Amino acid sequence: MYSGNSSSMARYDVEISRTAEKQLRKLPRADQERVARRMSALAVDPLPAGTRKLTDYDDVFRIRAGTYRILYSVAEAALIIIVLPVGSRSRRRDLSRPPRSGQR
Repeated sequence: MYSGNSSSMARYDVEISRTAEKQLRKLPRADQERVARRMSALAVDPLPAGTRKLTDYDDVFRIRAGTYRILYSVAEAALIIIVLPVGSRSRRRDLSRPPRSGQR
């Protein structure tokens, strides 16, 4: 788990992917607001308490916002964010990783 220290970090620009925007619009209003607040807070502290680094990736992290996970990458003072609904581990793996060769 990562725990950020916002006092020593610069403010980041948050860039929300088109996919994340579409997913966010599909959520119930209360969930949209919760996820949007959590994403906005990443601009000040990109590694808040509860952040997990994704295995097999150098710069991809995840945080929870209610029953959703926010996956994001920190690159050159910008955060790139995608939002995925919480599901079974195998379903999340299917959504976040390209298929292995020989698999669909």
